[in-house]
Amino acid sequence: MNVTFVPEPSQANVSRRAKTTFFKFLACEVCCLLTAGLIHAESFSNLEVVDTNGVSTWNRTFPITLVGVLLTDPGQMLDSTPDFLPWDNGANAYNLGGEWQVFVQALGGSDRGGVECWMAQNYGNLPWEPHDGSDSYDNATWASEVSRVSHDPATGYAFREGDLVMITANGALFYGGMENINEEHSTDPTYDFTISLVSSHFGLPTPHVISLSSVISTNLSGTGHYDIFDPTRQSGGEFYQGMRVRINGLTLVTTDGWNTNSDWDSRYCTATDGESRQFPLIHPLYDLGPAPTNQFDATGVFLQESGSGTDGTFGYELFVQEIAPSSSAVLNLANQPVITWPASLANYEVQSSDSLTTPNWTSVTNVPALVNGQNTIVLTPGGAPEFFRLHRVQ
Repeated sequence: MNVTFVPEPSQANVSRRAKTTFFKFLACEVCCLLTAGLIHAESFSNLEVVDTNGVSTWNRTFPITLVGVLLTDPGQMLDSTPDFLPWDNGANAYNLGGEWQVFVQALGGSDRGGVECWMAQNYGNLPWEPHDGSDSYDNATWASEVSRVSHDPATGYAFREGDLVMITANGALFYGGMENINEEHSTDPTYDFTISLVSSHFGLPTPHVISLSSVISTNLSGTGHYDIFDPTRQSGGEFYQGMRVRINGLTLVTTDGWNTNSDWDSRYCTATDGESRQFPLIHPLYDLGPAPTNQFDATGVFLQESGSGTDGTFGYELFVQEIAPSSSAVLNLANQPVITWPASLANYEVQSSDSLTTPNWTSVTNVPALVNGQNTIVLTPGGAPEFFRLHRVQ
């Protein structure tokens, strides 16, 4: 039997009202500043442009603004608890104390991508920074800075994921494959970035549903990495960088990092799709429940951390915010004429057509049986070639 599966196109769910709100905001709040020559409205796509080595080619100019949706609550990713430590002749090298980080995603349309906003308390503990204390925050000043970027300056509103915000940046640095909004490792207020509320509870973007095959190869590339890198940012990890995604069909390989009370580097786990691909997951600073023992889907922010300032062609990873039993809307065909799909997809049905040129999709009338949590249909062998799809019933 010749069987081909045909995916249905995804549907955008950004409401007309949301788009109208956004463009009204641009007209009222940003364009007047542009006219005055005080600010440059930047796109996420332009900010994250890279060369063939994955290194930023962005034409740096400040100040800039970016408008997008907050993907993370302050405090989900990094622990901002004040913890000042002096350089102490290098004893505290790289100990940055409290750290603060959020991600913001473009609204779509002609713009795409996302950006990290980051700052830390003890810049003075970086080996290349001054070690006289001038580039570290004391505990009280750091707490004030964390409060400043975690609240709308006009209303005092505490930011939450799903808010529509405007970032005003006076500094940024490239590292690990991404251009990041930050203070350029300085406590000088000249480099401060601010976040302002445009609309609360605007809503999180619908995650891009992907599989590991979209971003990881089973064959080593010339760089020695499995990551799929495309400098045009039209495919591979660059296509999803800084955005909300859902990766389907994962199984944990390692679980040591599945906890909520450790630093960033200790919260890594490794997942696989069962087809020789492996991918790093980062646990958030809140409880996701026990480490899943069965196949699951993970939703979160698609990051990149290559650990290099000169090679941004690898290092993709997922910051996990939600997990769920695997419910990928994908049909599976066994060697025998059997079709299965997750039983959790109660609002889906299998449809077939004998042609894709002028398809006439009709419901497959075979009554599915529940086998190991999967809806299962046994097909009649030896029939004419057919095409099948899993169709959502409205």
